[in-house]
Amino acid sequence: MDQETKGLLWLAGGCFWGVEAYIGKISGVLKTNVGYANGHTKNPTYEEVCSGNTGHAETVYVEYDRQQLALSTLLHYFFTVINPTTLNQQGYDVGTQYRTGIYYKDIADKAVIEQLICQEQLKYKIPIVTEVLPLLNYYVAEEYHQKYLQKNPKGYCHINLNQTPDQL
Repeated sequence: MDQETKGLLWLAGGCFWGVEAYIGKISGVLKTNVGYANGHTKNPTYEEVCSGNTGHAETVYVEYDRQQLALSTLLHYFFTVINPTTLNQQGYDVGTQYRTGIYYKDIADKAVIEQLICQEQLKYKIPIVTEVLPLLNYYVAEEYHQKYLQKNPKGYCHINLNQTPDQL
């Protein structure tokens, strides 16, 4: 796949286990992994990120086929499983590492992201606080976090994984 058709995006939506499991079900998503984004500590551990002192957000790396999946559609799915008006919290998870964010490398994606957020804002009476920033850094999380809910089907998740993207 050439660079024209491969899209890259990093999505922070609370605990990364559920976000990865959900996003991975979307047709056109080619690859996901979980990690830590946009913090100020190099190669942080999970324990360091959970301390709230690294500035990182639990984030899902998403590689997708732009010919099969539009960025706006991917973001629509993302917004169905997060509360974009809650600062530093999703479900029972609280802390800056659980903030919502959309991080990009392709500057052309910024306009699409901002347009979709404007559309989403119409659904809420309070402001959306999901940050939209260029990706500054991303460190892949420890192996036991990768595809965690596939390995541990009864593991904790703040997202209803019984609702698949096809049902939206």
